[in-house]
Amino acid sequence: MNDVPVTRKIALTGGLNFWNTQPIPEADLPKIQVSDGPHGLRMQDTEVSGDHVGMGGSAPATCFPPAVGLASTWNRELAGEVGAALAEEAKALNVGVLLGPGMNIKRDPRCGRNFEYFSEDPYLTGELATAFVQGVQGAGVGTSPKHFAANNQETDRLRRDSQIDERPLREIYLSAFRKVVTQAQPWTIMCSYNKLNGTQVSNHRWLLTDVLKNEWGFEGLVVSDWGAVVDRVGALKAGLDLEMPANAAAERATVAAYEAGDLDEATIDGAYQRVARIVRKAVDSLADAPDSFDEEGHHALGRRAAEQAIVLLANDGVLPLAKDADVVVIGEFARTPRYQGAGSSRVNPTKVDNTLDRINELAGSDVPFAPGFSTQPNKPAPQNAHAEAVELARGAGTVLLFLGLGEAHESEGYDRDDIDLPAEQLALLDDILAVNDNVVVVLSNGSSVLLPFRAKVRAIVEGWLLGQAGGPALADVLYGEVNPSGKLTETIPERLEDVPSFYNFPGDVNGVRYGEGLFVGYRGYDKANRDVAYPFGHGLSYTSFAYADVSATASGNAITVEVTVTNTGERAGREVVQVYVSKPESEVVRVPRELKGFADVTLEPGASETLTIEIPAEELGYWEVRDAAHVIEGGTYVVEVGASSRDLRGRAGVELEGDAPVRPLTMQSTMGEALSVPGFADRLQAMMADLFGTGDQDGEGLGSDAMRMMQDFPIRGMAGFTGREPEELQAMLDEVNASRASGADR
Repeated sequence: MNDVPVTRKIALTGGLNFWNTQPIPEADLPKIQVSDGPHGLRMQDTEVSGDHVGMGGSAPATCFPPAVGLASTWNRELAGEVGAALAEEAKALNVGVLLGPGMNIKRDPRCGRNFEYFSEDPYLTGELATAFVQGVQGAGVGTSPKHFAANNQETDRLRRDSQIDERPLREIYLSAFRKVVTQAQPWTIMCSYNKLNGTQVSNHRWLLTDVLKNEWGFEGLVVSDWGAVVDRVGALKAGLDLEMPANAAAERATVAAYEAGDLDEATIDGAYQRVARIVRKAVDSLADAPDSFDEEGHHALGRRAAEQAIVLLANDGVLPLAKDADVVVIGEFARTPRYQGAGSSRVNPTKVDNTLDRINELAGSDVPFAPGFSTQPNKPAPQNAHAEAVELARGAGTVLLFLGLGEAHESEGYDRDDIDLPAEQLALLDDILAVNDNVVVVLSNGSSVLLPFRAKVRAIVEGWLLGQAGGPALADVLYGEVNPSGKLTETIPERLEDVPSFYNFPGDVNGVRYGEGLFVGYRGYDKANRDVAYPFGHGLSYTSFAYADVSATASGNAITVEVTVTNTGERAGREVVQVYVSKPESEVVRVPRELKGFADVTLEPGASETLTIEIPAEELGYWEVRDAAHVIEGGTYVVEVGASSRDLRGRAGVELEGDAPVRPLTMQSTMGEALSVPGFADRLQAMMADLFGTGDQDGEGLGSDAMRMMQDFPIRGMAGFTGREPEELQAMLDEVNASRASGADR
């Protein structure tokens, strides 16, 4: 490394062009190529300037279900399989690092990029992202989990200040990144555009160095989101290693800063070494890469993932359909599927299958079809399309009505103003219901939409965005060829105004205040005891499952949960069993319950299986601001097991030892805190008796009214109330603290 001039080391901290790193021949470092996207490769011609917003062409690749769909499988193994397939395609196209997965929390359903993110829950996000990263990197291609951190909206994303208190920042917005770093060691992490608590993320030393590298032990390189760096010199000092894309002016400024003594060589060497290490890993992995991939096999994998991603929201028994059922299909989405999002993750698919063709195949003939509306704002439907669709529905046995959001409604780069389905689609639904009440709604959308019609239709199938093979998967679920098993990873609210972040999204020029704190998604709905359309974790099946014998046992601060699940229906089916944990009695603010474990099981009719779900200690702590550490409170925890966050089938209590530190009492400690310490309680009781007397009106002795009034009063204030000298109070504190520290009195 010492043979490489400093100016060439600096060159490696910036891109060669849009998608390549700089080659450094004197260090035998060739360029390597990186590429979007999280659910399919978007490899553009590297010799031509790329376009990050996805308007240009890219090489054909498999479009797997985006994160909104893949996450709804709640299947770690499947996420890993998809990751491995993506790595195979990346290697065939000479790509060393895949820019994904997207890991930001779905704080608000209006975020235009929610289709790229897994969940509103950090535990589920972390589990699936870790499996995905392990799948990609296990096959020899790097990943770049993004966008680190707190990029939860698209509005003014390059400048807006995400203002988050310490506990929710740690417990909600950093938690999944912490898991993927400590358990999967991604080759790179992509820093986000936004500011975090007043500092541009690309210049945020606390985030990129103190937390990511030093605290979590991240060994890879930090790469910028494309165009996120405002000052490469400051970014390098903060812990950024690679600015993308190419920026010749930033390179010149960095050289000038080094020559002026404003940037030391050690900082440059650190970034250079981290980038060089990843380049060499990629070069070694690509040395024997094939020049093709299994297109049909990957298409089949995408279809299998889509099958498990589909969520049956409601069903009065109309589904599954018999193959000879009298049905009509309405809605352009059945013929022209919306299968992925818009923006930098847009994939050029190897092929695309639709739902209508598969319905015709299953029915054995061409089912009557009407488009009803256009999915493209610049291509309006024929003038009579609405009327023809209503007439087709009149007298039909069952109407399969395909509704959803087009690409113009949700995309990278901007947020939604509402979470409604398009007005013309809702008007069509109303007019169809006026002539036929046997309606099944099939949805295609990248984030939650309001469902004001849910009591009027016979079934609702949430298809999300399912990738290039999702069309046939939808048909197979409708006709019972596949038993639906997907579960919601985000709450579907009754009203937009009910969303916990409603009043704090998307903020303004002064920033966006994460005023809901810990109460994101289902946590907020549960805390407010607010009705929702469909809760987090919800998803129906064509069979039924019974839960029994729920138990929870502790080993230190870890919990082992067991539950027996029985298929009580008449079809084979897959069930996702969810474990939620709460601590009803706590000294800190807590959410009502949090997802802390899940497992899936596939059972034949009448079959049972006992599942064991391990919850490690690190999942049970909260961020204690006073100690700047994750702390586990000792005491009773409640474990609830069920089919959703609001369909809880069994519960058990368990005692944990905890690992909270023994905090010394200070003059700022309250009377209530001091009275919880046995060695100090008697002295305070005597002091309080001097002040208030020895009894109260009920004859219960000192403690009720007097102590309730004084429990939040700092000890320092007792000097003035009791006539005791501050030095006397401090001496008492020192004596008790010494006893506690020695373990003699705790």
